Amino acid sequence: MAKEGSGSILQFAPLQSSVDEGFWHRLSSLKLNKFGIDDSPIPISGFYAPCSHPQVSNHLTLLAESLLSDSNDESTMPSVIRGNRNRCSVPGILYNTNTMEGFHALDKQGLLKAEAMKIWEEIHSGKAVEDCAVLSRVLLISFADLKKWNFHYWFAFPALALDPPATLVDLRPASQWFTLEEAESVSTACNEWRNSSVTADVPFFLVSIGSDSHAAVRHLKDLEACQRDGQKLLFAFYDPCHLPNNPGWPLRNFLALISARWNLKTVRFLCYRENRGFADLNLSLVGEALITVQQGWREQQCVPNAVGWELNKGRKVPRCINLAKSMDPTRLAISAADLNLKLMRWRALPSLNLEILFSLKCLLLGAGTLGCQVARMLMAWGVRRITLLDNGRVAMSNPLRQSLYTLDDCHNGGDFKATAAVRSLQRIFPAVEAEGIVMAIPMPGHPVSSQEEKSVLEDCKRLNDLIDSHDVIFLLTDTRESRWLPTLLCANRNKITITAALGFDSFLVMRHGPGPFNSIPNLKAEMEDSLAAGMDNLVLTNTDGQHRLGCYFCNDVVAPTDSTSNRMLDQQCTVTRPGLAPIASALAVELLVGILHHPNGIFAEAEIANSSSGGNFELPLGILPHQIRGSLPHFQQMTLLGHSSNSCTACCSTVVSEYRKRGMQFILQAINHPTYLEDVTGLTELMRSANSFQLDWDDDIEVADDECVEL
Repeated sequence: MAKEGSGSILQFAPLQSSVDEGFWHRLSSLKLNKFGIDDSPIPISGFYAPCSHPQVSNHLTLLAESLLSDSNDESTMPSVIRGNRNRCSVPGILYNTNTMEGFHALDKQGLLKAEAMKIWEEIHSGKAVEDCAVLSRVLLISFADLKKWNFHYWFAFPALALDPPATLVDLRPASQWFTLEEAESVSTACNEWRNSSVTADVPFFLVSIGSDSHAAVRHLKDLEACQRDGQKLLFAFYDPCHLPNNPGWPLRNFLALISARWNLKTVRFLCYRENRGFADLNLSLVGEALITVQQGWREQQCVPNAVGWELNKGRKVPRCINLAKSMDPTRLAISAADLNLKLMRWRALPSLNLEILFSLKCLLLGAGTLGCQVARMLMAWGVRRITLLDNGRVAMSNPLRQSLYTLDDCHNGGDFKATAAVRSLQRIFPAVEAEGIVMAIPMPGHPVSSQEEKSVLEDCKRLNDLIDSHDVIFLLTDTRESRWLPTLLCANRNKITITAALGFDSFLVMRHGPGPFNSIPNLKAEMEDSLAAGMDNLVLTNTDGQHRLGCYFCNDVVAPTDSTSNRMLDQQCTVTRPGLAPIASALAVELLVGILHHPNGIFAEAEIANSSSGGNFELPLGILPHQIRGSLPHFQQMTLLGHSSNSCTACCSTVVSEYRKRGMQFILQAINHPTYLEDVTGLTELMRSANSFQLDWDDDIEVADDECVEL
């Protein structure tokens, strides 16, 4: 530490630079979309703040907002929001060259002197007193190699060099320089200055202390008033440096202003530093310096020498950074997509398990109105592995209702929906691992000829393999019978299955219960291991004794049959109110997220709205219903519960057992003989019994009917 009367040369700690990746990204965008080969100087704004740590200096930082936005055509300077205590703005200029050779050929000393000249002119014009932020400037030269994402750059912080250099008389911690009363008053005054939105980012100011030890912080333009009052006066500045023996770089141009503008030879200065947002007089420094300059130096025509190129590991060489990984558009898209989910975990959903969502494999059966919306919702929740199965083509009527298609997909008879949807998903989010499967789902009630049997059985096997390799299956097709085979296969493999179905103005969203063959689940292992349950024992109830939840077919008393033949135009198309599909799709995906975050997963008991039987665990995502039925005419939504049926044509133990015994021959028989499923499950006998049941009417009732008078 310099002692009083030491007479050593005053040395300043150089500024250090820091560049946020967002700055390079915006520069790349501007270069590609706006500037092209134009290498004219670009205005920029840097930011710094007072040192806030006893062992770490603050850097001058460039952020994305340091540059103009892509659409900013009128303004010549980046828009800087004033009043931010953590961002003292520093004006500057960027020279971005088109070639590496041009970068090396720049007249670096000439550029530095030109920027220093701007500071010198602001001092002599008086602008530096009115707006002291112009006392500091930043100069950046760069070459952006956008093929390899290499950025070569070099910073300079232009400073006017006093000739001869200033002499340091005294430098010590501010707490040792002030009396206790003065220190308390100075701290209070500085804190008020920093906490005011008007002065928070004004980096140069005056601290005056009266004979009563009362301190006040004033603007530089109030210097003459302070001198008339005969108060103790310090020239203060926000010091980004933490060193105990050196003031920071901004003091250099401040001393040039003091000497050239006010012709002062002895200067007392305060290096203002902070700790946790408040003035720290132990970290801050107070010093005294003597300034002696040559005659004529204060004339505007006599420009001082300029210094300020930043050293790179002690050498005067540029820096280079490679941002290939972070600047790749796909990686940027991933980062942006994950941002909202990660912010949700901060406060709203600390238990949100993003790893499960990121690793989930979802199979969407149907790529129509529902399939498009469900795929979009899944990506928004972080799901990146999506398979869409559909055998239809994009028709002219589709793009308005089915959000993944455009008119281009309709040309020449229309592209297959499955492949067109995948292309669209990849355009929306390049990191998605999407696959399109063009295939029809074999359906009961749609008999096949002997020549077609082999192809149909291959489709059945392929569908079984797809279901087996995915964690979640969405049933989003537009016919009842097309949901039967997937429901059976999901029940057999105990897969998470979610159905969404639309009417004209109503919808159904439901989760299927676990299959009839399941063992006591290791739920944590299920979620981490493809979310699959073991199936060893035949049971009709869950492991906690609760009855199994039903599937889409459990409330039916007839087997699914052909519903596509002999249909009029309005029956051939999915005629539904446009707002219905987005609502149902969003609920279907939200239902899935609820299942994944429930401690019991697929075995979770159903809950209904306003129910108090929600269990003993916390559910940050809300209740987990079995069925959600909505009606647009009444703008109503209900949560319902339906248990599994031991006569269900898709998921009961009889059907699943028969499928396990006979395999594809069982499926083929169900396809070719519509009543077969009713026979196997006992529905045929049930209907026969109901038809043979006769009621004996009481004669008295008939008499009473005769006495009725029609109104």
